Amino acid sequence: MSIIEGINSPADLKRLSQQQLLLLANELRADIISVVSRTGGHLASSLGAVELSIALHYVLDSPKDAVVWDVGHQAYAHKLLTGRRDQFKTLRQKDGISGFPYHKESEYDPFTVGHSSTAVSLALGLAIANPFKHKDSKVVAVVGDGSLTGGMCLEALNHAGHSDADLLVVLNSNNMAISPVQGAMGKYVNKIISTNLYNKLHEKVKNILLSMPAGRKIVDLGGRIEEALKGIVVPGLLFEEFGFRYFGPIDGHNLPLLIETFNDILPLKGPKLLHVITKKGKGYSFAEKNPTLFHGVGAFDIDTGVVKKSSARTYTNAFTDAALMLAEKGDVLFITAAMLDGTGLAPVKAKFPKNVIDVGIAEQHAVSLSAGMSRAGTMPVVAIYSTFLQRSYDQILEDVCLQDVGVIFAIDRAGLVGEDGIMHHGIMDIAFLRPMPKMHLLCPRDEESMRKLFEWAYKIAKSEKVPVALRYPRAVLKDSAVSFFNIDEVKTGRGQVLRYGAEGLIMCLGPSVIDVMDIVEEEKLDLTVVDAVFAAPIDYDWIKGLEGCKKILTIEEGVLDGGWGQAIKAKLAGKSVVENVGLENKFYEHAKRDELLKSVGIDKDSLCIRIKNFFDEKT
Repeated sequence: MSIIEGINSPADLKRLSQQQLLLLANELRADIISVVSRTGGHLASSLGAVELSIALHYVLDSPKDAVVWDVGHQAYAHKLLTGRRDQFKTLRQKDGISGFPYHKESEYDPFTVGHSSTAVSLALGLAIANPFKHKDSKVVAVVGDGSLTGGMCLEALNHAGHSDADLLVVLNSNNMAISPVQGAMGKYVNKIISTNLYNKLHEKVKNILLSMPAGRKIVDLGGRIEEALKGIVVPGLLFEEFGFRYFGPIDGHNLPLLIETFNDILPLKGPKLLHVITKKGKGYSFAEKNPTLFHGVGAFDIDTGVVKKSSARTYTNAFTDAALMLAEKGDVLFITAAMLDGTGLAPVKAKFPKNVIDVGIAEQHAVSLSAGMSRAGTMPVVAIYSTFLQRSYDQILEDVCLQDVGVIFAIDRAGLVGEDGIMHHGIMDIAFLRPMPKMHLLCPRDEESMRKLFEWAYKIAKSEKVPVALRYPRAVLKDSAVSFFNIDEVKTGRGQVLRYGAEGLIMCLGPSVIDVMDIVEEEKLDLTVVDAVFAAPIDYDWIKGLEGCKKILTIEEGVLDGGWGQAIKAKLAGKSVVENVGLENKFYEHAKRDELLKSVGIDKDSLCIRIKNFFDEKT
């Protein structure tokens, strides 16, 4: 029997010898690679944290002691060690286990996570509260070096270091977030990795002193010397100045050393920081060579490392082409928050290196930065996932909308994203952006409309000094048999009429209009179909003048509460019968995107039934 088959909880680790623990690390990696090769997932990060996961659960008394993972894409070994081995093959599948720590899934996951730079705050909350509940449990936050580029993490470190909270922060450095870590903090941590000067110099000085007649006395009084030495050479001084007792850096793949170190420092009271160095993708050569590709990867062939990618073009691909077109204008600057590849900006960076700025995991800063760039006369394009745009709500409202500056937002992963699940669905952006004064929120339906609407956005944002946001899904581009996208027909607040009919009006935001056109043609329905284009602003008088407007069905891939359809229904109350199709105001689990669309009734078959039922009703 393999060692991993005997691990049903962290308690089972404690009966293993160190040699067995080393063998277990190999088995964990093999299981992770095998499952992710079929389901896709966050491979490289989890492979890099295998020994760290074993050591933490070997030393801690979990779940009494809490481990809070930042982002959580490195927690697959943690899942395997905490009673989820049998379910691990269902990773990221419908009704299976989540790809991230999920508090409803296991008592070993104190929080559901998926966004960066939150772990220290969450863990500090536990550590501060524990004494009030007479708990003596340990609390550990595991953060990556990429998380240090997020302001929230630095805020939490600043608070934690000057509290008396019994907290251990494990800083896991691999010089990678998804793309290589950007900014001063990333360089600072890399300096610690590359030099390790303090530990070497410390030992040399200590040995020299001990060889002297009064050396032992000097070593015993070494606190002052050590502080002076740190002030001269140790890169870890920053964390000491934050108020943490700093330890490391140490090899994050040396399991005996990790266990020994945790046993030594966990009993120490107060805020502590252990710095470990790991290799992203450790144990799988293809992931080690290309950790960016294997960060969030689809299914792949284990023997060759070839990722089974579809050749179909996506909305992100269409944005890349639109961005390359905009870059030719010369005054366009693109901003990404550590998502260069995910947002499709890598090809733009390759061709226009000075025009693409990666600010690290700092979405708030990215938005305010764009306002400054606009004021200086350039045209900034903030490329960001919908779920991460939520983190910069205040900056969009106060630093962009209020300031009379032109900024373009390219909002990727809008709507239901699929297997990444509950923390990553981009279903709130219409509801929170639509009410913002001056906000122009547009929804391209296909590749042609994407290109033309970005051109339109550039012109309007530049001339009228307003924010223009375009939202589009994580999906393959739909084949569009509808009439070409007539940009001349698109005026602010108005969409494009794709066909006319007397019996009613269907208005759609985004790609769903393509399915609707197919349905109306196939079923021979006498309906007007409109690609609404604009979620904000809305020209209500234009809608009132459309044929069939006495009975209107709206369709959007966002929450209905506070959404676009609800605004139309409220405005036209008493004049039209309006029904809204969209998403309930709730959290959605993970599954394939097509499965999710079907479950919420926005797939083609469900829409066909909904359309026929609504327009067949006598009103």
